[in-house]
Amino acid sequence: MRVRPSLDGTLKKKKEELKLALQGHIHSHQRLMLKTILTHIDFLTEQIEMLDQEVAERTSSYQEDIERLDSIPGIAKRAAEQILAEIGTDVEKQFSSAPRLCSWASLVRGHNESVGKRESSKSKKGNKYLKSGLTEAAHSVRGSKNYLGALYRRTAGRKGKKKAVIVVAHAMLRIAYYLLTRKEMYVDLDGLCPGSYE
Repeated sequence: MRVRPSLDGTLKKKKEELKLALQGHIHSHQRLMLKTILTHIDFLTEQIEMLDQEVAERTSSYQEDIERLDSIPGIAKRAAEQILAEIGTDVEKQFSSAPRLCSWASLVRGHNESVGKRESSKSKKGNKYLKSGLTEAAHSVRGSKNYLGALYRRTAGRKGKKKAVIVVAHAMLRIAYYLLTRKEMYVDLDGLCPGSYE
């Protein structure tokens, strides 16, 4: 058996191990298991394509709103569709203000204060699907050179990475509320935050 000479990096050192791994026999049981797994992968791929078409049909009349949400850094088309599905298409009618939307999504910290002393508190339970989608989007802008990336880095330095993700997700949802209610596209605060793009 011949191993290709164009192996990169650490694979060059493992040439003999690769030769041993490629030698062997596949028995009928293993063939059956591989065939079953590949058939299942094909089935799941077809289901995903069918559901993608269904989502595209149902959101076709809301493409402008999806494009507005997609203009926010870290939010791609799939995340925009998820946000719109969770908060509804008439945001201003559902939520009177951005803080109320953020509270509904449980992207605000708990308020536990007694005798002027603020105690530690957890955020309340809210829409877990919206919160998880936004926190995933917030993770994606950590290293970005834009306002949300700078917000993450500033907050992570003071409060830690977990709280920074919630702060950025909160900012994303507020931005989404204003974009949907004002019918505008996202414009980064480039130049308005001097020194924040290190």
